[in-house]
Amino acid sequence: MPHIHTEPDQHDMTVSGYIVRVDGVEPKCLVHMHRKMGKLMQIGGHIELDATPWQSMAEELREESGYTLGELKVAQYTADRIVEVGCISHPVPFAVNTHSVGNDHFHSDFSYGFVADDSAANQAADGESADLRWMTLSELDTAVEGGEALADMCNVYRFLIQHLDSFALVAATDFSLAKPVEAI
Repeated sequence: MPHIHTEPDQHDMTVSGYIVRVDGVEPKCLVHMHRKMGKLMQIGGHIELDATPWQSMAEELREESGYTLGELKVAQYTADRIVEVGCISHPVPFAVNTHSVGNDHFHSDFSYGFVADDSAANQAADGESADLRWMTLSELDTAVEGGEALADMCNVYRFLIQHLDSFALVAATDFSLAKPVEAI
């Protein structure tokens, strides 16, 4: 989806999925070559006007990586849940940040951490980047030094991997994609 807010000093809300595999000797991070920016980045995109952040994250995962929520665990600070009435609980992002994307425009981003046990069962959607890569942190550092990857993406992956043991890994399907049906 294109930018919703196009006037100077406005913000769009976005979601990012930082997907890690820890089944090898060294953790690997999933990145893709962004078609417009020409840089290696995490999976993600804008939150649609008619979607929750979690619905948008599920859609971006499917479109850009081929992963479905059923193939992933989401990093949470606790596996415990708040009991809510009339609400739908979503996973808590492990980070939230606001960054400039140039031209006096900003993205405020919900960053979700995921762990995958295997490659995605599906391919990225048509029209999305076909250049998906699993990279170690040292490989990402080299890509940043060469101008091929975003430094902030690499730093967020580094934080996630360094703290992965402190998170509860919860099945991503434990969180509903539905919207509430009654008002609170």
